[in-house]
Amino acid sequence: MSDYTISIPDSLYQKAQQIAQQKSLPVDEVIRTRLEGAFDQLLFDLPDDEKEELKAMAYLSDDTLWTIAREQMQPALEKRISELLTKNQRGTISTAEYQELEELVERGDKLTLRKSQAMKYLTERGYSISLDDLKPADE
Repeated sequence: MSDYTISIPDSLYQKAQQIAQQKSLPVDEVIRTRLEGAFDQLLFDLPDDEKEELKAMAYLSDDTLWTIAREQMQPALEKRISELLTKNQRGTISTAEYQELEELVERGDKLTLRKSQAMKYLTERGYSISLDDLKPADE
C-alpha cells in the first residue's frame, strides 16, 4: 500500500472522524473504506456474472493483467462500428444494423471495463501505468 496526501474539507474530515469514533477505527481506515465503496459502486449496475469476473481478476498474475490492460478491439470491428455510427447519424441505419451497433458498443464497453479493472489491480500492486505501457506488445 502507498501513502498519499490529499486535501479534503474540514467538514468531511469531521464526518470521517465521527464515524471512526463510533466504530472504534482509525480515521484513515474509514476514509479508505468509503473510497473503496465509492469506486466499487461503479460495478453496482453490472450483472452478477460480470461483477464476479471483474472481482476474480484480482487473482490473476501481473503478466495476465498487463495482457488485458493492453487489449485492443480488432481493427475490423472498430471500422464496422465507425460505419454503423455514420449510418446512424445519417438516419440510414436498418433495424438489424442498429442492433449490431448496440452489440458492438456493448463489447467495446466490456473491453474498456476489463482494461480499467486490470489497470486498477496493477496500480494497487505498485505499478505506474503510462499510455506507452498500454500499447500492444507487438507494436
